[in-house]
Amino acid sequence: MRRFANTFRGWKIATAGSVVQAVQSALLLLTFGNYAVLLEREFGWTKTTLSAAFSLQRAETGLLGPVQGWALDRYGPRRIMRLGASIMAIGFLLFSQTQQLWHFFVFFIIIAVGGSLAGYMTITTAVVPWFERKRARALGLASIGFAVGGVMVPIVVWTMNEFGWRWTAAGSGVAILVLLWPLSSLLGGTPADFGTYVDGIDPAALGPDVARAEGVSDVSFTAKEALRTSSFWFIALGHMSAVLVVSTVLAHLSLYLTSDRGYSLQEASFIAAALPIMQLVGVVLGGWIGDRANKRLIASVAMAGHVGGLLLLAYASDAVMIWLFALTHGLAWGVRGPLMQALRADYFGTGSYGQIMGLSTLVVMIGSIGGPLMVGMVTDATGDYRLGFTIVAIIAGLGTTFFMIASPPELPDRTG
Repeated sequence: MRRFANTFRGWKIATAGSVVQAVQSALLLLTFGNYAVLLEREFGWTKTTLSAAFSLQRAETGLLGPVQGWALDRYGPRRIMRLGASIMAIGFLLFSQTQQLWHFFVFFIIIAVGGSLAGYMTITTAVVPWFERKRARALGLASIGFAVGGVMVPIVVWTMNEFGWRWTAAGSGVAILVLLWPLSSLLGGTPADFGTYVDGIDPAALGPDVARAEGVSDVSFTAKEALRTSSFWFIALGHMSAVLVVSTVLAHLSLYLTSDRGYSLQEASFIAAALPIMQLVGVVLGGWIGDRANKRLIASVAMAGHVGGLLLLAYASDAVMIWLFALTHGLAWGVRGPLMQALRADYFGTGSYGQIMGLSTLVVMIGSIGGPLMVGMVTDATGDYRLGFTIVAIIAGLGTTFFMIASPPELPDRTG
C-alpha cells in the first residue's frame, strides 16, 4: 500500500482506468451477447432486432463522442466519470424490469449513454497527458482491465443461469455505482498540476538526443487543425475497420455458437472468455512494442489478425478452428487497441485530445453500427453466419492499408 501511495500518479490513473474497464467489460460490453441469447429465448426477438439494439448503442456512443470530448476538455474526466456511472447504474436497474421491446431499446440506450461517459474515452483522456515515452504501455495498462473483465464473464453468465438475467442486471447497476464513483477520484489533472513531469521524468535529465516516437512534437493541434489532416481520417478509417470486426464478434459470438454450432450458453461463455485472455497477452505485448517501434505498422499487422480470425470463425469445421479464432482475434485486439489512442496523442498532442478523439468516434461508429446490424440481417435471411462474417472480414481488410498510409501530419501553419 505504501509503495502504491508513492507511485507516479500517472500509473495510479491508468490503474484506476483499468479497474473501470474491468467493470464495464464484465457487466456490459462482453456480456451483451449472453443477454441477447436469453432475451431471444424469452421474448422470441430476431437476431436483426437484437443486433439493432447493439448497433443503436454504438451509434449513441459515436454521436455523443464530439459532445463528450468537448465536456472532457472543459470539465475534466472526474466529473464525466461520475455522471456516467450514475446514468449507467440507473439504466441497468430499469433494464432489469424489461417487459416489451421498446423497454429494451430505451433502457439499453440509457445504459449506453452512461457507459460511454464512464468509458474508454474518459479513461484515455485522463491518461494521455501524463505520458509520452511510456504512452503505449500506460494505455495498455488501462486496457488490461477490459481483458480481466472478460475473464469474469463466465461468472456473470453463471449468475444469469442461477438467479436470472433480471437479478444479474439489477446487481450490475448497484455494483457499477459502488465501484466507479470512488475510482473517479483518481482521474483528472496534469503533471504540472501536481508539481511533476510527463512520464515522471525531468526532461533535463533525458538530454536533447533521446529518441521520440514517430510524429511526436511539442505542438498540440486544435480539433479544427486535426480535421484538416489526412492522418486524422486515415487513423479513424483504420480504427473503424478494426471496430467493424470487434463489434460484430461482441454482438454475435454467443448467438453464433449457440444457434449455429450447438454450444450451451455456459460453453459459449468459455470461448468468449478466451478472447480477453488472449487480448490481455496482446495488450502487454502491444504496449511494450508500441513504445519501441512504429505504431501504425504494428496496427497494420494486427488488422491481418482480425481478418484472419474472423474467417477462421466463419469457416470453422471443428472446435480447433474456433479456438484458433479466439487466439488470433484476441491477440490482434490486444496489440492494436492501445495504439489507436497513442497514435492520436503522438500526432496531435494532448491540448485538445478529448475533442479530437470525440470527433473520431463519428467515423469509428460506422463500423460499430454496420458490422453487427449487417451480419444480423444477412444471417436472418440466409440462416447461417458464414456469409455475413465473410463480408465483414473483406471490408476490414482495408484497415491494413489505412494504417500504413497514416503518416505523421505536418505541423499547423499559424503564421497568419
